Amino acid sequence: MTALPTIFVLNGPNLNLLGVREPEIYGSDTLDDIAGALEDRARELGVAIDMRQSNHEGHLIDWLHEAQAAGARAVILNAASYTHTSVALHDAIKGISVPVIEVHLSNPQARESFRRRSYVSPVVKGTISGLGALGYQLALDAAARL
Repeated sequence: MTALPTIFVLNGPNLNLLGVREPEIYGSDTLDDIAGALEDRARELGVAIDMRQSNHEGHLIDWLHEAQAAGARAVILNAASYTHTSVALHDAIKGISVPVIEVHLSNPQARESFRRRSYVSPVVKGTISGLGALGYQLALDAAARL
């Protein structure tokens, strides 16, 4: 039996609080809700997902390296606030050949000015933002086709 192509879904700081933290901005879906919907869609697409969340920047970097080593088809990354601060994530994405799709539940361009700069966007395949949990589904559809 051949293993299904794997897509890593990496989530950054405070996303463990989805459904509780500022639902007017981030929606009422929890990270578990999003994971369940992605698992269902992944089965339909014939891929596997490996979904993870950490509040620690180094974990996200290690997981990006692991995606490369594991031969992942793609990475879906919601770097959350690290999007706007992390040169280290920028360098980690730039250093791997696995395509990365950036996802944001809200639209950073429509929020505070400090959220309008992304260190991630210049080195990813594409960005989906402002569509809530649907953005993860769209990213998975795209990642499965890469």
